[in-house]
Amino acid sequence: MPLREAFFLALEAIRSSKLRSFFTLLGIIVSVGFLVAVVAIIQGMNFYVRDNLRGAMIGTNSFQVRRWPIALGNLDDSTVRELNKRPIISQEDAHVVRAALAEAEAVSLQSGWPTPFADISYRNRTVGNVLIFGVTPDYQVVQDYRIVEGEPLTEPDLAERRLVAVVGPEVADKLFEGAARAVGKKIRVSGIEITIKGVTAKKGRVLGQSFDGFALLPLTTFENIYGRRLTTTVSVKMQDATDLPGAMLRAEEAMRVAHRLRPGEPNDFTLDKADALVAFWTSLTGVLFTIIPAVVCIGIVVGGIVIMNIMLMSVNERTHEIGIRKSLGARQRDIRRQFLVEAILLSMLGGILGIAGGGLLAVLISTVSPLPARVTLWSVGVALALGAGTGILFGVYPASRAARLDPISALRQE
Repeated sequence: MPLREAFFLALEAIRSSKLRSFFTLLGIIVSVGFLVAVVAIIQGMNFYVRDNLRGAMIGTNSFQVRRWPIALGNLDDSTVRELNKRPIISQEDAHVVRAALAEAEAVSLQSGWPTPFADISYRNRTVGNVLIFGVTPDYQVVQDYRIVEGEPLTEPDLAERRLVAVVGPEVADKLFEGAARAVGKKIRVSGIEITIKGVTAKKGRVLGQSFDGFALLPLTTFENIYGRRLTTTVSVKMQDATDLPGAMLRAEEAMRVAHRLRPGEPNDFTLDKADALVAFWTSLTGVLFTIIPAVVCIGIVVGGIVIMNIMLMSVNERTHEIGIRKSLGARQRDIRRQFLVEAILLSMLGGILGIAGGGLLAVLISTVSPLPARVTLWSVGVALALGAGTGILFGVYPASRAARLDPISALRQE
């Protein structure tokens, strides 16, 4: 029997019992759909973290000199005690790093943890829970802030402890219904009257978290209002990402000299770049990628067993048909091919429907939630391979059983 004929016979068998075929494929559809949807969300978040989150939090082509590392997991008590012994990163440290990296595009100092939240009010309007940062002017360069209205913070603002601020577009929109109206207005921040000097361009939201609801104060003004933070951070922006490794080594050497650390002594500071965020996320998704296949395999095995049982029922129901085919000259391999192609076609169809359903589910999730989704070709390929593999693995026994039927006994079967 030619393969083409076996294919059309399988299509006809599936078409003649649509409802049974659908319920036969349900396990594979659900399993493959789950695989495609989850992988699409994880891949989408991977790309999102690489392309957006690290730039939004640290800045592009940038690294930080910090008292505490970027710790996205839990720290034990002994580690916290050791970190608390470290000196606070100071303005002098920023000068040391600037002297060591004369070619750096910008070197800034900014307030660290705990970052205060404050209500910002103008007349009868108030915006709640706005992040307040104390920064040096170069921070605006490090974070790639673009001023759309007004002017950025300057060195005189820092030196003279001026009561001025640059605010995010979310604050300007809620208080003044536009950036242009906000410039020059006097707002109240923690009871202190501050003049808005400029408004930044929108950065948008990252995983549902807005990066536009903030106010930047000169660091000296910030410390007058809120006091010195438990941590401060030096941020360095280089011209190109390839400059980062060498720049970080020179900054580390300069900081060790400035802190009078002897050879062999551990650093009392940390150098971090955005890769720390990506590394954490990659390790997390690595755990997910070890769990998901196990869950999917369970569903695939269940679906495969269902296909095998349905194919065995089909063999029993079509025993007379098999006897007629054998009496007309069909060989064992022809019968085996007919039923094996039907099993593979069934499972492949389940894989295709699962891919479509998983893709639609991923799009729906990314539409109604902040979770991004990105369907990748390799996940589609894996889904199709799972479908075909299931059909081959669980279709061999029913096909072999059909091929071994005695034609005389099969013809007597009603």
